[in-house]
Amino acid sequence: MLGTCKLCERKEIELTVHHLIPKEEGGAFLKTALLCKACHKQIHTLYSNKEIALRLYSIPLLKDDEEMKGYLKWIKKQPSSKTVRTKKKRRK
Repeated sequence: MLGTCKLCERKEIELTVHHLIPKEEGGAFLKTALLCKACHKQIHTLYSNKEIALRLYSIPLLKDDEEMKGYLKWIKKQPSSKTVRTKKKRRK
């Protein structure tokens, strides 16, 4: 399905369903958001399901997270047709 990603806001891009609280953390029947594949993959690369459930369980919280801000600034400049790679975060 094509549409606008709720996270990066790029238009006319293939969307996936993201469980705002991961299914394994009890979110199977709770709210979801439509995200592009790149944003969905980046969230799950950067954060554990437990961390998503405890502190990043909404689009505004994800957009406001420091690690996501840099990624979002970059991804918004990428054309919808471009396949992008996710980058793992560096543990300090």
